[in-house]
Amino acid sequence: MKRIIPTIILVAVMLASCTSVDLNAPIPTFDTGVNPDTWAQIPAGEFYFGQYNYIKTTEAYEIMVTDVTAAQYAAFLNQAMAEGYVKVSGDQIVGYYPGDEFHGVKHEEKIEAGDWLFIPLNDPSQRIKFDGEKFSSQPGYENHPMTMVTWFGAWGYCGYFDEHLPTELEWEKAARGSDTRPFPWGDEIMRENANFYASRDPFESMNSYGSRTSPVGFYNGKTYNDYVTLDSASPYGVYDMAGNAWQWTGDVYEGMHYRFLRGGSKDTYDMDLRIWTRNNATPTYFSPGVGFRCARDSK
Repeated sequence: MKRIIPTIILVAVMLASCTSVDLNAPIPTFDTGVNPDTWAQIPAGEFYFGQYNYIKTTEAYEIMVTDVTAAQYAAFLNQAMAEGYVKVSGDQIVGYYPGDEFHGVKHEEKIEAGDWLFIPLNDPSQRIKFDGEKFSSQPGYENHPMTMVTWFGAWGYCGYFDEHLPTELEWEKAARGSDTRPFPWGDEIMRENANFYASRDPFESMNSYGSRTSPVGFYNGKTYNDYVTLDSASPYGVYDMAGNAWQWTGDVYEGMHYRFLRGGSKDTYDMDLRIWTRNNATPTYFSPGVGFRCARDSK
């Protein structure tokens, strides 16, 4: 891992300073009723992009209604391992990436063809378990977003199913729709809209730094025990486009080895969940607050 912007650095420092937090403590389990295997249709046409509302255009495409879940990723690994698409290398899962064109720009690092890290196996925040033969998701986290996954691991998952990581344009259009709203659900943000820092959701401990992801599609207007959520889907019915986990996007920019993330996470402040907010990291970076979803051409 190389360099990341201050938001993620702050998270890492806070995690390191709170060694008393049990990352595997039991959590509430809820069925959100949102199916992670469903896709949203995004029409072709113009939309407003970025903080300053540039007009951009996309073709029609589809995007996953939720982030890829831990259960989905475990199932992928079992199938991909059997086919030789991924392999165990020490305490890591690695897979082949064809490399990027290198332009020799200052600070640019070479990403050559070869095996690259998909996920670590020995990190206490990893929700994927491997018993030497089979992968499974940690009990209670089956319907949570798959985190602790590198850009290569996200790219590899999508590519295995003939899909792709959404471009920044695709991601933002799916989150925003056709108007200039700053959040997927509208103009303002409340604690009941998303999982972010100090949102006081059922998965957050206010006694110490112990925020955790929420199940995908959790903020859909349902009441879980005594916790009432607001329906916070985007105009196209896409959930968790703000908060819970940063999402890798697929653009590989010329002269730059960094990859970009969108959406904010459980560890970022409410204003960092605005649709146009960007983050970046090296493609080998992984975190408990970083996940992804896939996109594909319209069928």
